Amino acid sequence: MDLRTQYMGIELSSPVIVGACNLVSNLKNLRKMQEAGAGAVVYRSLFEEQLHLENLEISEAMAEYNNRNSEFNTFMPEFEHAGPKEYLAHLKKAKSVLDIPLFASINAVYEESWVQYAKQIEEVGVDGIELNLYVVPNEMDSGAFEALDWQIEIIKKIKAAISIPVAVKLSPYYSNPLQIIRRMEDAGAEAFVLFNRFFQPDIDLEKETLSFPYNLSGENDYRLSMRFAGLLYKNLDASICGSGGIFTGYDVAKLILAGADAVQVVSTLYKNGIGQINLINNQLKSFMESKGYESLDDFRGKLSKININDPFAYNRAQYIDILLNSRDIFKKYPII
Repeated sequence: MDLRTQYMGIELSSPVIVGACNLVSNLKNLRKMQEAGAGAVVYRSLFEEQLHLENLEISEAMAEYNNRNSEFNTFMPEFEHAGPKEYLAHLKKAKSVLDIPLFASINAVYEESWVQYAKQIEEVGVDGIELNLYVVPNEMDSGAFEALDWQIEIIKKIKAAISIPVAVKLSPYYSNPLQIIRRMEDAGAEAFVLFNRFFQPDIDLEKETLSFPYNLSGENDYRLSMRFAGLLYKNLDASICGSGGIFTGYDVAKLILAGADAVQVVSTLYKNGIGQINLINNQLKSFMESKGYESLDDFRGKLSKININDPFAYNRAQYIDILLNSRDIFKKYPII
């Protein structure tokens, strides 16, 4: 079975991409991912906000010595936060151990930083950049279109500054994701990752403090990205990448049937190990063999909106059939 696919104009040996996560920080893990059959790897994100916080922590730590004996101060070297240099160094090492494509991921705060980081990352030699675009609204008077226009401008400026392809990892919280995807494609984006999974705060009742637990995907969480893959297929030239809740090769097959070009996996690797990539590829091959498909193109988009008889299948927001046949749920989940 031929698992090759095109993503952002780059040929991948498998549609299974390892998404940005801390697992990729370890060079041994990167080799294992490649050996297990990953089509590509997205390196962990460079967060400008984190760099600012680390720089502040260094400044505060050094400030403790401001009023010490002057002779003692002469022994203190000048400290400066490395900024993105450390990230770039790790990224370069990751690129050196991989034969499969490596994509970087960035999330900046300032418009100038987005462009600056993108240019520095391109110099490392990665195959593409994934833009982690998301802003948490924190002001009642902020307009929705201001944030959207700002994101479009970032894409345009980055595309004008670099030559490698750019993907956008989208939030699912746009009022009309289809429209913003069209605008971002017009701005130059070559791929869209559907969708970003955000860390949400929780509350520790005992301590009465905010906590930030890990927010791994669960099985079947892929359905939102599958819905939009089905809506987008053949409606844009950019690549479509499903993300979130993809645990098995059969999940991948569903995304391909809907119209996706590739998928990203993270949570299943944490829960099942890096060897899960090999299992996913084998399960995908097993599905293809059972259906007589020789390549992904043989069934890509077969169940997209454009190729099915029911024009409303991907548009329904309510479970009409379940509401009309509500007693059926008790057959599967009997009340005890």
